[in-house]
Amino acid sequence: MTNRPTARRMTRAERSDAIRKALFHAAEQVVAELGYADASVARIAQAAGVAQGTFYLYFESRQDLFDRLLPHVGDAAIAYIRERVQGGKDIFEVEERGFRAFFEYLHENPGFFRILNEAEVYAPVAFERHMRERSASYVEVLRRARDKGDFTGFNDDELEVIVAILAAARARIYERFITDPRNPELPGWVADTYMRMIRYGLAGQVVHP
Repeated sequence: MTNRPTARRMTRAERSDAIRKALFHAAEQVVAELGYADASVARIAQAAGVAQGTFYLYFESRQDLFDRLLPHVGDAAIAYIRERVQGGKDIFEVEERGFRAFFEYLHENPGFFRILNEAEVYAPVAFERHMRERSASYVEVLRRARDKGDFTGFNDDELEVIVAILAAARARIYERFITDPRNPELPGWVADTYMRMIRYGLAGQVVHP
């Protein structure tokens, strides 16, 4: 008779981490489907497969979870994009990879934009911090690219304006060209047009299709 290996039991720390991840994942799903307003503790706990009382072992309140949700999903999105821009030879290749990766991430995580946009109302402190940190990081990427000669003609203050323009462009492109939020696949010609605008706007390069 063959002895089956005994499955290793999770440690208390591992169980705690698994429950926390389940609660975050459940919150993502509930907020993406119903919005923050209808994302009750009961619904989130049920989706996570835990009792309501267990929820309060990990979060002080529903608002505490909301305040942590955007940083949680935002960090995941940034990590996804950062991995895909590695090795870009210049700012234009990095920007194109990052732009396409952003929409690939939305394709895999269609609820992200709702979590982000509604956070401005339901988790304003987290929203403001997220936008400020993302903007500062983006400005730094452009500053380094400018300083190594990828483009010229913009001072540090103007780089912040460019970042605001590009962030707004991504949001508007999503609203205009993603016709089915459950399947947010960006048409290739839209990405190509965006990059022609980037190259001409930053470096004065006229790129013909």
